[in-house]
Amino acid sequence: MNAPRVLRVSAIVLAALALAAAAGFYLGASMGLFSGKRPTDLGFRDGAFKAGDWKPNWVSSTAPKDDAKHYIAPFAIRGERAKAWAALDAAISATPRATIVRRDPGYIHAEFATKAGFVDDAEFAMAPDGSAIHVRSGARLGIRDFGVNRDRIEALRARVAAP
Repeated sequence: MNAPRVLRVSAIVLAALALAAAAGFYLGASMGLFSGKRPTDLGFRDGAFKAGDWKPNWVSSTAPKDDAKHYIAPFAIRGERAKAWAALDAAISATPRATIVRRDPGYIHAEFATKAGFVDDAEFAMAPDGSAIHVRSGARLGIRDFGVNRDRIEALRARVAAP
Protein backbone atom coordinates (compact mmCIF):
# COMPACT_ATOMS: atom_id res chain seq x y z
CA MET A 1 0.00 0.00 0.00
CA ASN A 2 1.26 3.45 -0.78
CA ALA A 3 1.50 6.19 1.85
CA PRO A 4 -1.48 8.32 0.69
CA ARG A 5 -3.77 5.31 0.70
CA VAL A 6 -2.60 4.29 4.21
CA LEU A 7 -3.33 7.82 5.42
CA ARG A 8 -6.82 7.79 3.88
CA VAL A 9 -7.65 4.39 5.39
CA SER A 10 -6.28 5.50 8.78
CA ALA A 11 -8.33 8.68 8.65
CA ILE A 12 -11.49 6.74 7.79
CA VAL A 13 -10.88 4.25 10.62
CA LEU A 14 -10.23 7.06 13.12
CA ALA A 15 -13.36 8.92 12.01
CA ALA A 16 -15.43 5.74 12.36
CA LEU A 17 -14.04 5.13 15.84
CA ALA A 18 -14.74 8.73 16.88
CA LEU A 19 -18.29 8.46 15.54
CA ALA A 20 -18.82 5.18 17.39
CA ALA A 21 -17.48 6.69 20.63
CA ALA A 22 -19.76 9.73 20.28
CA ALA A 23 -22.76 7.50 19.58
CA GLY A 24 -21.89 5.34 22.59
CA PHE A 25 -21.60 8.38 24.83
CA TYR A 26 -24.93 9.75 23.58
CA LEU A 27 -26.69 6.41 23.98
CA GLY A 28 -25.13 5.88 27.40
CA ALA A 29 -26.37 9.26 28.58
CA SER A 30 -29.85 8.75 27.15
CA MET A 31 -30.08 5.33 28.80
CA GLY A 32 -29.03 6.70 32.20
CA LEU A 33 -25.74 4.81 32.29
CA PHE A 34 -23.93 7.81 33.80
CA SER A 35 -26.48 8.60 36.50
CA GLY A 36 -25.29 6.06 39.06
CA LYS A 37 -27.47 4.83 41.90
CA ARG A 38 -29.21 7.10 44.35
CA PRO A 39 -27.37 6.93 47.69
CA THR A 40 -29.27 5.38 50.58
CA ASP A 41 -27.13 6.90 53.34
CA LEU A 42 -28.00 10.57 52.94
CA GLY A 43 -29.39 12.77 55.69
CA PHE A 44 -28.42 15.27 58.37
CA ARG A 45 -27.75 13.51 61.66
CA ASP A 46 -26.30 14.91 64.88
CA GLY A 47 -25.55 18.23 63.17
CA ALA A 48 -23.62 16.77 60.25
CA PHE A 49 -23.90 15.08 56.87
CA LYS A 50 -22.23 11.75 56.21
CA ALA A 51 -18.46 11.84 56.14
CA GLY A 52 -16.96 11.88 52.68
CA ASP A 53 -14.11 9.97 51.17
CA TRP A 54 -10.76 11.04 49.69
CA LYS A 55 -12.18 11.83 46.25
CA PRO A 56 -12.17 15.51 45.25
CA ASN A 57 -15.72 15.30 43.84
CA TRP A 58 -17.74 16.62 46.80
CA VAL A 59 -18.03 19.57 49.17
CA SER A 60 -19.67 19.89 52.57
CA SER A 61 -20.16 22.56 55.18
CA THR A 62 -19.77 19.91 57.88
CA ALA A 63 -16.35 18.74 56.63
CA PRO A 64 -13.43 19.92 58.77
CA LYS A 65 -12.64 23.58 58.05
CA ASP A 66 -8.98 22.76 57.43
CA ASP A 67 -9.97 20.40 54.57
CA ALA A 68 -9.71 22.99 51.79
CA LYS A 69 -10.56 20.42 49.13
CA HIS A 70 -13.95 19.54 50.63
CA TYR A 71 -15.02 22.28 53.05
CA ILE A 72 -17.48 24.91 51.90
CA ALA A 73 -19.12 27.48 54.17
CA PRO A 74 -22.79 27.02 55.08
CA PHE A 75 -25.30 29.59 53.84
CA ALA A 76 -25.52 32.31 56.49
CA ILE A 77 -29.07 33.35 57.27
CA ARG A 78 -29.65 37.05 57.67
CA GLY A 79 -33.24 37.73 58.54
CA GLU A 80 -36.09 35.26 58.67
CA ARG A 81 -35.08 31.65 58.27
CA ALA A 82 -38.38 30.75 56.60
CA LYS A 83 -37.67 33.29 53.84
CA ALA A 84 -34.13 31.99 53.38
CA TRP A 85 -35.43 28.41 53.19
CA ALA A 86 -38.10 29.39 50.65
CA ALA A 87 -35.48 31.25 48.58
CA LEU A 88 -33.28 28.14 48.57
CA ASP A 89 -36.18 25.93 47.52
CA ALA A 90 -37.03 28.34 44.70
CA ALA A 91 -33.39 28.60 43.57
CA ILE A 92 -33.06 24.81 43.37
CA SER A 93 -36.38 24.48 41.54
CA ALA A 94 -35.31 27.11 39.00
CA THR A 95 -32.05 25.32 38.21
CA PRO A 96 -32.13 23.45 34.89
CA ARG A 97 -32.12 19.64 35.26
CA ALA A 98 -32.63 19.85 39.04
CA THR A 99 -35.08 17.56 40.79
CA ILE A 100 -36.03 17.79 44.45
CA VAL A 101 -36.17 14.18 45.63
CA ARG A 102 -37.05 14.77 49.27
CA ARG A 103 -38.40 17.84 50.99
CA ASP A 104 -38.85 17.69 54.75
CA PRO A 105 -39.05 20.52 57.28
CA GLY A 106 -35.48 21.77 57.46
CA TYR A 107 -34.06 19.28 54.90
CA ILE A 108 -33.91 19.06 51.10
CA HIS A 109 -32.28 16.39 48.93
CA ALA A 110 -31.93 17.43 45.30
CA GLU A 111 -30.44 15.80 42.24
CA PHE A 112 -28.65 17.87 39.62
CA ALA A 113 -28.10 16.23 36.22
CA THR A 114 -25.66 17.35 33.56
CA LYS A 115 -26.51 17.37 29.87
CA ALA A 116 -24.35 14.25 29.55
CA GLY A 117 -26.49 12.46 32.14
CA PHE A 118 -24.16 12.51 35.17
CA VAL A 119 -26.03 13.09 38.45
CA ASP A 120 -24.87 14.87 41.60
CA ASP A 121 -26.68 14.68 44.93
CA ALA A 122 -27.03 17.82 47.04
CA GLU A 123 -28.39 18.06 50.55
CA PHE A 124 -29.42 21.14 52.46
CA ALA A 125 -30.24 21.22 56.16
CA MET A 126 -31.24 24.00 58.50
CA ALA A 127 -28.79 24.33 61.39
CA PRO A 128 -30.44 23.43 64.69
CA ASP A 129 -30.12 27.04 65.91
CA GLY A 130 -31.51 28.43 62.60
CA SER A 131 -28.44 30.56 61.91
CA ALA A 132 -27.32 28.79 58.74
CA ILE A 133 -28.20 26.27 56.08
CA HIS A 134 -25.68 23.45 55.89
CA VAL A 135 -24.92 21.91 52.51
CA ARG A 136 -23.34 18.82 51.03
CA SER A 137 -23.03 18.22 47.30
CA GLY A 138 -21.23 15.37 45.59
CA ALA A 139 -20.89 13.45 42.37
CA ARG A 140 -22.26 9.92 42.31
CA LEU A 141 -19.70 8.63 39.84
CA GLY A 142 -16.07 9.29 39.11
CA ILE A 143 -13.21 10.73 41.07
CA ARG A 144 -13.14 14.38 40.01
CA ASP A 145 -15.97 16.79 39.38
CA PHE A 146 -13.79 19.66 38.07
CA GLY A 147 -15.28 22.01 40.69
CA VAL A 148 -18.86 21.60 39.46
CA ASN A 149 -20.34 20.93 42.91
CA ARG A 150 -18.54 23.86 44.55
CA ASP A 151 -19.54 26.18 41.68
CA ARG A 152 -23.18 25.05 41.86
CA ILE A 153 -23.37 25.64 45.62
CA GLU A 154 -21.79 29.08 45.26
CA ALA A 155 -24.29 29.97 42.51
CA LEU A 156 -27.18 28.85 44.74
CA ARG A 157 -25.70 30.83 47.64
CA ALA A 158 -25.67 33.98 45.47
CA ARG A 159 -29.29 33.43 44.41
CA VAL A 160 -30.45 32.83 47.99
CA ALA A 161 -28.60 35.92 49.24
CA ALA A 162 -29.98 38.15 46.47
CA PRO A 163 -32.76 40.48 47.65
